Order: sequence, then structure tokens, then C-alpha cells
Amino acid sequence: MTLTVRRRALASVTAAALVAGGAAGFGLTQPATPAYAQALPKSPITAPEHPPGSFADVVDKVKPGVVAVKVKLDDSADDDEDGSGGQNLQQVPPQLREFFKRFGQGGPGGGSGGRGMPQQRGERGAVGSGFIISGDGYVVTNNHVVDHAKTVQVTLDDNRTLDAKVIGKDAKTDIALLKITEAGSYPYVQFGKGAPRVGDWVVAIGNPFGLGGTVTAGIVSARGRDIGAGPYDDFLQIDAPINKGNSGGPTFNVNGEVVGVNTAIASPSGGSVGLAFAIPAETVQAVVDQLRTDGKVVRGYLGVQVQPVTKDIADGLGLDKAKGALVDHAESGTPAAKAGLKSGDVIESVNGAPVNDARDLSRRIAGLKPGTEVKLAYLRNGKSDTATVELGVLPSDGKMASRGGDSFQGGQPRLGLSLAPAGDVGLGDEGVAVMDVDPDGPAAAKGIAQGDVILDVAGTSVSKPSDVQTQIRAAESNGRKAVLMRVKSAKGQTRFVAVALTKKEG
Repeated sequence: MTLTVRRRALASVTAAALVAGGAAGFGLTQPATPAYAQALPKSPITAPEHPPGSFADVVDKVKPGVVAVKVKLDDSADDDEDGSGGQNLQQVPPQLREFFKRFGQGGPGGGSGGRGMPQQRGERGAVGSGFIISGDGYVVTNNHVVDHAKTVQVTLDDNRTLDAKVIGKDAKTDIALLKITEAGSYPYVQFGKGAPRVGDWVVAIGNPFGLGGTVTAGIVSARGRDIGAGPYDDFLQIDAPINKGNSGGPTFNVNGEVVGVNTAIASPSGGSVGLAFAIPAETVQAVVDQLRTDGKVVRGYLGVQVQPVTKDIADGLGLDKAKGALVDHAESGTPAAKAGLKSGDVIESVNGAPVNDARDLSRRIAGLKPGTEVKLAYLRNGKSDTATVELGVLPSDGKMASRGGDSFQGGQPRLGLSLAPAGDVGLGDEGVAVMDVDPDGPAAAKGIAQGDVILDVAGTSVSKPSDVQTQIRAAESNGRKAVLMRVKSAKGQTRFVAVALTKKEG
């Protein structure tokens, strides 16, 4: 029997009344225990270079640097704006919501069988994990743990519960930086100096189901996983058992260094089945450095719309391998256009590092700061050339460096579509572009494909994803079982398509 894989967020979400004094063993209203000031540690926590067969020595060293994160959510987190049928997805970053709804149908707080807890009005709480990265109390966790936070507290390994404030958040990588407000000297851990290899042992420590200080072990199962969660997916896959509440917790190598931040699991039931995903330490470090300095992340911008080089495209261009990023076009006035990049160019490397595909280019450019000069190697009409480009600032309106990357502006999971304004992705001046299609969704069943443009829904012109959502809601309120859309194909042909409206899960 084929088993449908479902993924869900790891932050364990409950009503505040249930958390306080409940099975988790702590309440959100518990007063903080004072931290007595001491001299800051002179060096970070370390572990033996070659530990014995047991992980106990590593755990003893690093466990004091891991914390439980407890959050009171504001009322805005109760709004059911995502079509999830009352499931607790508001604290999940937008690009992760579709992932969790499609595969987990419950997201944070979801129980076995894939159904989330009913939403409850009033004050609610989220429980996750985190780790201290400096002696003065900076803490790393997931953005979706502290999103919509009214107040944040961390519980240390010695059971002290202290207030913390959010210094900055980055939804695109799902990383947040906190600071313990009580002055003191705190045990802390350090990031690894190199990326782990597939097969390396790892140890995860966190707060699953509110059970703080839980230790699990496994290996790195794969690297570079793209699970469709966001524009810069580059997850480590590990098989250490991870569950809800592990969100934001660290994964250590055998030297006691952080190599990843646990973020998501794949599971048919909500519990661990040995498929967990962690944000690599190098990504986390780059984001945290900016959050600590500026409170936000500013990314480099190239200004091209690109697509992967498929085997057919490679054959057509006379390339030996299907690698690199094919430029659809360079936006007028952008760094790429000023450097002379044109439609049909294939970007092969950035600063000498090979580019595997369009998403790889997007990650590399976004990982650099605006103003950075980069050397791009590219092919044009079969001839190699180079261009030096000074990166701009990634626009806040969603015009990004890679189609299939940050150009995603929103989604309509009820129809199984990910959407973006057509003008933002170079597909014309009107309508909403189809960026991705769930092959099992109702839109795919009607032949809607990636690259199509939705011109109007229920007789009303649309220009952004929210317009599509508005017309679908209007059709539902009128008792319609399907919605009629006018769609233009990638070849320019226009047709009407009636797509059935699926029911929300309650």
C-alpha cells in the first residue's frame, strides 16, 4: 500500500490554559528566576575531538547551551486566512504554509492523522527549542516558533525561566534571533567550521512535546534537500528522531558543534519516522550575523529571470551537461542588465563556483550582500564569456533573482496552485502566473500547467494572488461548487476552465 508522506512543523502549539500546569511541565505565566551575574565565559563549549562510542560526553558538554522556547501569541495568529480549516498555521512563514498544508494538513500543533488542533480565540502559546550562541544570551530559534509573539521566554537546562526579546526574524530562511533580557553569563555553543558529510553522526537536542532536554542521535542522510518550503531550500536531511517542539533546536556533530537547526519533518502520523530536515549552519550563521547587527536580512539582487537547464534545453544549446541557469530575460535597469546579460545566456558559475541550476543561483546571489562585486561566467551562442556585476538590493515587492525562487508571491492551495503576479515574473502585463501546480490538485486535473496565466476568475480580472483568493471566496459564498477561470497558456492560447472547489477540512 502506498503511504502518503505528510510533513508538519515542529513547533508544538497549545492553548495557554492547557500549557500552564499541563503535561508540558511549565506555564507561560511562570515568573522568571533571576540569573546571577558572572564573568562571561572565555571560550565556547567544546567536546572531545574523538569521543568514545557513547554520545554522553558530547551531550554533557553542549546540553547546557540548549533552551526551551515558550511563546504567547497575539490575537492575529488566530485568523484563519490560509484556508487551513482552522489549523494553526499562522505562525509558520508563508512559504512553509503550503508545504505543511499539502503534506501535513495540520502544521504546528497537528496531531496524529494529520488534523490540527481547533483554533481557539484568545491567548495561545507555542513551544519550541533554541540554543544560546554567546555568553551574553543571544539565542537562535525558528521564525515560525516566535512569529506573532506577544511575549517570549526561554527555559535553561538548569530550569531557570527567563524573559527574552526578539531581535530579528527572517521568514525566507525561517530563522529568528532572540536575546535573554536578564544580564548574566550563559553557557553557549558554537557553529561548526565545515559542512557535515552524508553518513556523519549527529545529535539533536530539544523540547519535543514540551519534554525539554531530550536527546536523539542519527546520521546525516542527505544534503541539499529542496522540500519546496522556500526560495532558498538547502536542507540537511537527518534520521535522528525529531518531533513537534524540536523546531529551532540544534543538531550537533560529534565534536559538539552546531551543524543545523531542526525545522521540519516528513511523517504520515505527526511523529518521527526518521525523515527530518535541518537548516545548514552556514546559512544560519549568515542570517544571524545580519539579524544581530541590523535586525533584518538584506540580500543581494542580480535582476534576472532564470530557469533550469533541462536535458532538452542542453541538447538544443549544444551543451554537454544539463547544468547552469538559463536567463529568460534581464530586468531593465537591474545589475544584470547593466552588466550586459541577455536572454538565452546560461550562467555557469559565480566567483568560480559552479552553478547547478536556477535555484542554486538564487541561493548564491541571495547569500551575498548588496554592493558585492561578483564574477559571472556564462555561455552565449556557444561561446564562453564573463561579466563583473555589482549586486543591488533585493526588492521588497517580491521581484527576485530566480523564477521558482523568491518570485512566488502567494498560493491557492484549495486549487493546488502557487501563484505570482505575471508582471513580476516576466509573463506579461496582466493576470496571475502559475508558478507551481500540485499534480494531485483540482487545477492539474483540468490541465492547468506551470507557466499558464490566469486572466480572470468568475468574470473578474485578477492581477495578484489575493485577487484569485477573493473571487474563490465569493464563489463559495454564492454556493458555487466550481469556479470559472480564463487561462492563457504558455503558447498564448486562451481558454475557459471550470475548476471544482474542494472543501475545507474542519
